Amino acid sequence: MSAVAVYSYAHSVTYVTDNMLKSLKDIVVLSGLDPQALVGDWNTLHAGIKKWIETKHLERVSLEIYHPVTDKPITRWDLDIAYSWSAEAGSFWADTDALRYAIKKQGVQPAEAMYRVIVKNKDGRPDVVGWSATQFRSTEGMVRQSIGTTVDHNGLGTNASYWRTK
Repeated sequence: MSAVAVYSYAHSVTYVTDNMLKSLKDIVVLSGLDPQALVGDWNTLHAGIKKWIETKHLERVSLEIYHPVTDKPITRWDLDIAYSWSAEAGSFWADTDALRYAIKKQGVQPAEAMYRVIVKNKDGRPDVVGWSATQFRSTEGMVRQSIGTTVDHNGLGTNASYWRTK
């Protein structure tokens, strides 16, 4: 029985990691941004996110979209991790419609906008090659809008939200 649970958790980690990255790609592309930077970092992003979900250190993956001249955020997308995994849960799904609706609501971003993926981890997280410490840009003057659960695999999943100006 434990071998099945271990395999299922490993499968859940991979499923959630893959769908988180697909969600980020959808946000970038549907927001009118160039996905080249995201695709170029795909393996590094996948390695870090997967490792930190496996070790339960990952709290949030964020896509910060900002203006390159002012360095101020235009918007930010957060994918918060939910660790309520259970071998008995038996469900897996990704709600791409809810995410696409929210992206459409946010609209196309300015052509000059830049973006980066940043994560929030718990203390003691293992190092992953290609990742370094940084700080989130301030969301002062912005309000967070919840989308809800967008990915789930046996209770391991993500709750999505985005930040917009007040």
